[in-house]
Amino acid sequence: MDINILKQMPYEEVRSLYRAFLKCQSISESTMSTAYTDTFYLWRHGDHDLFWKAVESSDKDAGSMLLEVLRANSSGNSEKLVSGYLSHIRRFRMFLASEMVTDAKVDSLVTSAKVEEPKHPHKKSDIDIPTPSKEQVECYLAKWDQLENYTLQEEALDKLFFQLCPVNTDITDILLKVSALNDFYSTNIFSVYPVAKHILSLEIDPRLKAGDVTLVDDIKVITINGKERNFYSFASKYCSHHNPYDYPIYDRYVDSVLRYFRDRDGFAAFADDDLKNYLLFKGALIDFRAFYRLEDYNLKLLDKYLWLLGKDYFPKKYGKKTIENNM
Repeated sequence: MDINILKQMPYEEVRSLYRAFLKCQSISESTMSTAYTDTFYLWRHGDHDLFWKAVESSDKDAGSMLLEVLRANSSGNSEKLVSGYLSHIRRFRMFLASEMVTDAKVDSLVTSAKVEEPKHPHKKSDIDIPTPSKEQVECYLAKWDQLENYTLQEEALDKLFFQLCPVNTDITDILLKVSALNDFYSTNIFSVYPVAKHILSLEIDPRLKAGDVTLVDDIKVITINGKERNFYSFASKYCSHHNPYDYPIYDRYVDSVLRYFRDRDGFAAFADDDLKNYLLFKGALIDFRAFYRLEDYNLKLLDKYLWLLGKDYFPKKYGKKTIENNM
């Protein structure tokens, strides 16, 4: 099959073909899952053209492309990560040279590998969500990457939290971060200064670095004009944007999905209100990941999947406005 025909295919169709190829190889399930995800790193974090350019380039040039994108998107040691991603590109080249990539087989392979699409039910009693799986997670992560407003918003917040204002020792820096989160996430904090002052008083930087989960519960309760407010979802977002791998984001969409699968599959035992305790909420997410064998995904990726899943199946009913939109 002409590589130019593959280049014209959408992201999910190319990955479906590649997954069919991987299933025919003598490799473990975990290796197959990693390859299915990591092979397309440049497509996900760079773009379509960069991915194909790397595939058609020498290992040296492909490695340089990977290193540049890894430095921009990864918090790990980019130099050490390059070789792993490069090995996946080499395997993808084997796929391109295989007999599976023929015009006659493309249609049947894509059809057999497609992921079930959501039915978008309107009534809770009619909800039938596909069982969490690596295929489902990848489907939703691909959708996330196509949502320009969300991806650009995340890039802006990453720049603010990681580059411009990484610490929390200056009230003006904290005000900028609180205001940005409040605006982007519509958390309905009507007075950001008391929130910023409260965060400053907690001296949170060592606890953020250590991934101290009790910090979220300390941030969330704030007294404004003599009245106690609970900004739980905001507090999880504030911590997560400093340390996304230790602090998953709580919001009503994720809450609804976790309770749905608890009731349907019994992946864990917790009361509804337990999810408003951040330690128990994070524990439920970890139990969810283990139960459905999604250990290849960090909590940040899992959060994107669950949020979009909840948005599909548990749409908001607009009515009386709450103090915090996602509590």
